[in-house]
Amino acid sequence: MALAAPRPAIPFPQTAPLAERILLFVLFVTVLASSVAFIEPSPHDLLMGVLAFACFVAGVSFQRMLAVPLILLLVWNFAGTMALIPVLGQEKTVQYTATSVYLAAAAILFACLFANNTMSRLATMRIAYTLTAIMVALAGISGYFNLFPGAEQWFAPTGRALGAFKDPNVFGPFLIWPILFVVYRMLTRRVGPGDLIVCAVLMFALLLSFSRGAWFHFAVSGFVLVTLAFLTAPDSRTRLRILSVAALSLVMLAVLLTILLSFDTIGDMFRERAQLIQSYDVGEGGRFRLQELALSAVLNFPNGMGPFEFARVHGLQQHNVYLQAFLVYGWAGAMAYFVLLLSTLWVGLRTALTPAPWQPYIVAAFAAFVGEVAEGFVIDTDHWRHFFLLLGMIWGLAAATLRETRAHLPASMPG
Repeated sequence: MALAAPRPAIPFPQTAPLAERILLFVLFVTVLASSVAFIEPSPHDLLMGVLAFACFVAGVSFQRMLAVPLILLLVWNFAGTMALIPVLGQEKTVQYTATSVYLAAAAILFACLFANNTMSRLATMRIAYTLTAIMVALAGISGYFNLFPGAEQWFAPTGRALGAFKDPNVFGPFLIWPILFVVYRMLTRRVGPGDLIVCAVLMFALLLSFSRGAWFHFAVSGFVLVTLAFLTAPDSRTRLRILSVAALSLVMLAVLLTILLSFDTIGDMFRERAQLIQSYDVGEGGRFRLQELALSAVLNFPNGMGPFEFARVHGLQQHNVYLQAFLVYGWAGAMAYFVLLLSTLWVGLRTALTPAPWQPYIVAAFAAFVGEVAEGFVIDTDHWRHFFLLLGMIWGLAAATLRETRAHLPASMPG
């Protein structure tokens, strides 16, 4: 059953109770700080505690549907804690496990948040996320071109834009959700100058991250977004618009990319990074060899090796989150993690296909999540903060959709 038609979202409604307005303000500041990730704990991590308290004061409730991700995250972390015990004395192992627990709690907190008072909380998150993504993108761009003294050292020290992140391979994926949200709006409603500017800034920074995983992630997520936009379009006219805008966007993107690659500073790095096989992928200590060793370790350590133990033994990480799930969390933890991903994909797809006021948010979140699941084959994503934001958003909106659908069902006839 179709829910109410999309309506404008108000991030800070004046009629909301004081506790709710405080919650929205704390949510805004917390998400705004999420792009500052070069220190640990980051400001975002500290603010999550404030956000949890604000949720308690505002009476944020736990929906029964959220028991599914809660149980799976508990099993995942319990198994990870058991795998930690043999390596307690190793450096940063306790911190790693504590981070996993914290991110699981953050995902559930976001899910509870978005399950109620959905539109105003989503609008608040979106504005903060888009704003912080633009700021960190501009930082990455300024660092790449060294636009002011010290910019390169701070924001692109390895010749690749990374903004306020430690790794360009995390910086790039962080930018994708706000890009997708704006693209969805342009596909289905209008193409405004503001949207074009936001897309241009974020996609330019994504390019300058020179992250093959992030580029692949964006391609997968973009395809999913356009497909879902087409499938959920209300009429044939909107479907034609979606196909036309998508085709025109691809042509424009190809032209702009060709122009940008004509500059040596960008073209040389792009050609180097665009090669399918890099020098660090092959050889005795290469990524592929490490993944072979990781597969062997998975069979030999059913309870897991614990955080960083594989890297300590073999010199480097295996760069595959699914192998990481077995190596760090053991077989039980890995199974819980896989079920969590599969159930999130299933629930997210069903919710994205259900008309609702928050459909643009869930479509963009699901598309971004699919891209991150795919990218997990070449990088470890189990500690990406925005991954758990997407996870929480999908489950929270699924709970909101289920509640609204039940509310709109006709009363049962007497038997």
